[in-house]
Amino acid sequence: MCLAVPGKIIKITNDIATLDYGSELRTGKILDNTLKVGDYAIVQGGIIIQKIEKKEAEESLKLYNQAIQQTERDKQKATTQQTEK
Repeated sequence: MCLAVPGKIIKITNDIATLDYGSELRTGKILDNTLKVGDYAIVQGGIIIQKIEKKEAEESLKLYNQAIQQTERDKQKATTQQTEK
């Protein structure tokens, strides 16, 4: 299973978009000529498969970041418990 996280298009050169994911940049081939810099999109297999509305993308990113933070807290807690034994 794959988790699709939206990225923000920060640059378009010909039919290749550069998307910002916060922690990294990735590129995706544009098949839909309506995409523009500032749009959010999902890339699968190097191809932009879907444009995401800004509000939906921001909510998805918020939930994704919360999940990452919780995972980090859980890892730290498990490490602390192991070292206390």
